[in-house]
Amino acid sequence: MKTIKVEGLSKRYRIGKTRANSVRDTLAGFLRREISLEDRDLWVLNDISFDVADGETLGIIGHNGAGKSTLLKILSRITRPTKGKATIRGRVGSLLEVGTGFHSELTGRENIFLSGAILGMKRAEISSKFDEIVAFSEIEEFLDTPVKHYSSGMYMRLAFSVAAHLEPEILIVDEVLAVGDTSFQKKCLGKMQDISKGGRTVLFVSHNLHSVSRLCKKALWIEKGAIKNIGPTSEVVSDYLSKGLNFVPERSWDRPDEAPGGEHARLRSVRCLDDDGKIASTFDIRRPVMIELEYDVIKEGKQFSTTAHLYDPEGFCLFAANDVGPTWQHRQRPIGSYRSVVTIPGNLLAEGTFFVTVMGFGPITHETFFEAKDVVSFSVYDPIQGDSARGDFGGPMIGLVRPMLQWKTDYFE
Repeated sequence: MKTIKVEGLSKRYRIGKTRANSVRDTLAGFLRREISLEDRDLWVLNDISFDVADGETLGIIGHNGAGKSTLLKILSRITRPTKGKATIRGRVGSLLEVGTGFHSELTGRENIFLSGAILGMKRAEISSKFDEIVAFSEIEEFLDTPVKHYSSGMYMRLAFSVAAHLEPEILIVDEVLAVGDTSFQKKCLGKMQDISKGGRTVLFVSHNLHSVSRLCKKALWIEKGAIKNIGPTSEVVSDYLSKGLNFVPERSWDRPDEAPGGEHARLRSVRCLDDDGKIASTFDIRRPVMIELEYDVIKEGKQFSTTAHLYDPEGFCLFAANDVGPTWQHRQRPIGSYRSVVTIPGNLLAEGTFFVTVMGFGPITHETFFEAKDVVSFSVYDPIQGDSARGDFGGPMIGLVRPMLQWKTDYFE
């Protein structure tokens, strides 16, 4: 039986310089010809059709801006489609982004009961799950604190635990799990596997193709608002990796209101640079790769650090590199512009494609001031000239890294 049936689903947004806040503004805009001249339609989703069976786990993949989150918001009844329809049978539990789903003034305890009531559960049903929810979230100490004081990680721990344990027939999860630590992410993936095995349906959006492959038997690839491929996960992921990768060595934001960040800091640009300081997308395995961040601190009073996370095409994180230099450790950042550069040494990475996620964060408070996922990408190649870790060997080599380690061989007659 089909739990979800999507037929001809399309979503249109009007973008441009004009913002109509009321019917009067809209009519005035048409009279002045502002809307017809300045605005245009953007179809974020265009004629999407698919279905999901009971107990099926569907992974949804695609580049940033492909329409994945918009699709989940329509299925979660947060926004309405412009065309088409989505038929959903059963209660839906959604975990889409930090800041939604809870009432900020209520405590964690109160929000658990509020979420259950919204799902149509009786208080006794919620109470029977309460201890399990709290234990899974690991935030017992802060249960009676208003959630507006939670860190993003604490918030998502509780939000996921509530969504997973109050037993909706359909669980919809966007890539919010990235805010948690690695052990909690694994715990969440395990819980979603249990949910699927129990006959409930899971929709999972992620850039982490390793997690999608592990959790989902079926995958949907969305590209520019349309379905590029749908089918067995291994086939869709393979197709995505072979056709869907474009190297983006530079990303910048000219308008501060569009840049990643908030009231404390905003990102301005991220670049991949070679050792001559030039923007590059392809690097000799023997040469360093430098990741440059430019950002503005716009509100003082916070300790601040930056980090770069390096991922392979399947979403496996090779490492996270935090700025632990003495210059800004244990110091509050004054208002101003900053440039941070992290250098990945030559003869460390293996050949392949890599994606970079950058963040500005509070090292003590764990606040996230800005974040840009998969913001730039680059590739590494080995020219096989005998002076890398490969030496003169021309065959395939395994491994995500390929460090130039010291060898010592003694000969004895």
